[in-house]
Amino acid sequence: MDEIEQKVHQFFLKYPEKRFSKKEIVVHAGEEPRGVFYMVSGRVNQYDITAAGVETVVNTYKAPAFFPMSWAINRTPNDYFFESATDVVARIAPAGDVVAFVKSEPEVLLDLLSRVYRGTDGLLRRLAHLMGGDARSRLLFEIIVTAYRFGQPAADGSILLPFKEGDLAKHTGLARETVNRTIQDLKAQGLVVVDREGLIVLDVNDLQAELGAGL
Repeated sequence: MDEIEQKVHQFFLKYPEKRFSKKEIVVHAGEEPRGVFYMVSGRVNQYDITAAGVETVVNTYKAPAFFPMSWAINRTPNDYFFESATDVVARIAPAGDVVAFVKSEPEVLLDLLSRVYRGTDGLLRRLAHLMGGDARSRLLFEIIVTAYRFGQPAADGSILLPFKEGDLAKHTGLARETVNRTIQDLKAQGLVVVDREGLIVLDVNDLQAELGAGL
């Protein structure tokens, strides 16, 4: 834990702890959040539901993130569901306290701004693939991003993604059948392996080359 993370952690320690089981709704769309959630451990998906009733994940938070900061800072109405992707331990602080803390700590504010810009860059790249790419490139892009953000590297250079086909479908907006068919193609090419714990990327550089070749 670096110095900035330590500051944030110490700030939230004085607020109550809350535990969520996997697949539990942390915040409902349309409701006023009970405060800012600081994740001690686990992952939380932020998603919307389309007119067709399809869940589409727009962001995933992992410890030690805190959210929803747009609501806390701008009082933007919350239009998203937040659901635990794993078992989650969090602390919940009043929005006003968190905003005052961030204002008083320039390094924390700069780190938060840096995270926002990295997230915005990722969203713009995803949008480019949604607008100009096919289903294969959209899935390849999502697998690569997931590998870097949440992957568990192994000694042989491979990376385990703790995501199932259904998770990837929600993140890409693709039908599960399309995701399954594309993953089978990637398996046949020797780029990925499907494991009971998730998807194993054998060499992320090969996936990046495959993505580049398809654009």
